[in-house]
Amino acid sequence: MKTYPLNSISIEEAQALQFKVVDCITREFAGHEFLTCGDLGVVPGLNKPVTTQKAEKVIARVFDAEKSLLVRGAGTGAIRYALFAVMKAGETLLIHTSPVYSTTQTTVDMLGLKTVRADFNDLSDIRRVMGEHPEIRAALVQYTRQSIGDSYDMEEVIRTIKECRNIPVVTDDNYAVMKVKKNGSQCGADLACFSTFKLLGPEGIGCITGKAEYIDILIKHHYSGGCQTQGHEALEVLRGMVYAPVALAIQAAVNDRLAARLRGGELPGVKDAFLANAQSKVLLVEFEEPIAEQVLKEAEKLGAAPNPVGAESRYEIVPMFYRVSGTFRAADPGITKRMIRINPMRSGDDTVIRILKEAMERVRGCF
Repeated sequence: MKTYPLNSISIEEAQALQFKVVDCITREFAGHEFLTCGDLGVVPGLNKPVTTQKAEKVIARVFDAEKSLLVRGAGTGAIRYALFAVMKAGETLLIHTSPVYSTTQTTVDMLGLKTVRADFNDLSDIRRVMGEHPEIRAALVQYTRQSIGDSYDMEEVIRTIKECRNIPVVTDDNYAVMKVKKNGSQCGADLACFSTFKLLGPEGIGCITGKAEYIDILIKHHYSGGCQTQGHEALEVLRGMVYAPVALAIQAAVNDRLAARLRGGELPGVKDAFLANAQSKVLLVEFEEPIAEQVLKEAEKLGAAPNPVGAESRYEIVPMFYRVSGTFRAADPGITKRMIRINPMRSGDDTVIRILKEAMERVRGCF
């Protein structure tokens, strides 16, 4: 099986990104301001906490964007707001041919959008579809893989769409942001969306970076006091973004070592192991026998997390042994019985190998 995982930044590059985040913080906050929990409410003339506005300026600097906006609803909410900013109900959205992430499909249905599909792995197909469908008003590109065989390059896809017609492009950066060199807006998208919960931040806060013309639309409609990200939440977002890049780079390095060890035959009964963005960059382990579901049950007893909290949230410390993603299952339903995904989270490769080995031994002992 061939996979095309995204290229993770190195630990050295992650360190440089950490330094950039801190430098951007010092350019917006006085020292004493960052040593507080921030302000609350809708400040007259600003309609949001001062701390939140400062945090949004920091995030825009980090991602070289014109503006950023913190919203409620995590990554799903960010995508929903972004599509609202660039489209009207009944208009047509360009999406990839692979299965759509379930919460994204809910957003499409909720906003009353029509969709047209193109194979993002084939730039000529994008050109063909754009030429055949002049009604397309915007495009949504998911950064991570929706199917095992996906291999498209984000910048190339955005560039090709824009060359056909200068429509707004929204990117779903969840599971990729701060793991790769550029986020969606740095790749040329009009708006890039992600969950800060996946970056060691607070629950429920999403972020949009990109062009001011669209973010200003959202600010205008995002006026309710209850919708505002409070000052203490905005500071938590920044604190998470400081530590996330290095933690995620270490995780990527552990994944690389795990793939090499399992492909090298360290555990009998493992047919193959490879890395894939499904949706996080994870290790996919394929067994010689259809024991995947039983292995997951035993791994949980041995200390592995059986399901995500926020998929790389601050609560996820122990390795996660989990079924393959919904989009992958939709593409190949039989994959459930022969394959699992493992995210090492904050653990080392020895811990993952130990749990996997013992779980497999327990399952075999039952036969």
